[in-house]
Amino acid sequence: MKNGPAPYDKQAASYDRAWRRYIARTLGFLKATISFRSSDKILDIACGTGEFERLILREHPDQQVIGIDISENMLNFARGKCSPYPNAAFLKADASALPFPDQTFDLVVSANSLHYFDKPSISLAEMRRVLLPAGSLVILDWCKDYLVCRCFDFCFRRIERGYQSCYTQRELQRLLDAAGFAIQSTRKIKLGSIFWGHIIAVATPKA
Repeated sequence: MKNGPAPYDKQAASYDRAWRRYIARTLGFLKATISFRSSDKILDIACGTGEFERLILREHPDQQVIGIDISENMLNFARGKCSPYPNAAFLKADASALPFPDQTFDLVVSANSLHYFDKPSISLAEMRRVLLPAGSLVILDWCKDYLVCRCFDFCFRRIERGYQSCYTQRELQRLLDAAGFAIQSTRKIKLGSIFWGHIIAVATPKA
């Protein structure tokens, strides 16, 4: 998923505070966008401090949610944050080798993290593997179609440990198609910034 958890292990204690507005905008948008049933089992890839889980469980306290991340420190904050909810679980795992049986989840989400995946094709194929045939995948990430994102992508590849690449809308569509997904929708959006852009994609496993 990332080239080692060390940077996020060090940031865990201050992450929610430092990125408060960004987290609220992106994860609030994601939560408002997805739909699920109370019986659905949800997997969050690269869950960080568990803020998405907290948002879900605050309104749906009985929802089954599992978050994975490669940073144990981030997971510890997630476990503490969601400790009132015994139906939430957090595991240390890599997106390219998910520790779950085939066809386990109704919904798989990944927010603000695809640009760190060193094996995006394998990770997406793993997400398809663990999805039920009628399940859905939702990806929210930076969009390289925007000039500022392209500039940051150029810089981050050179200065930030673990950073891999963000993708254009077309590139993400190709990745999803190659991983065995039927794309339901993709769209580019700006969440609170006239410069910075995201892309959200919804896909289902191909038959």
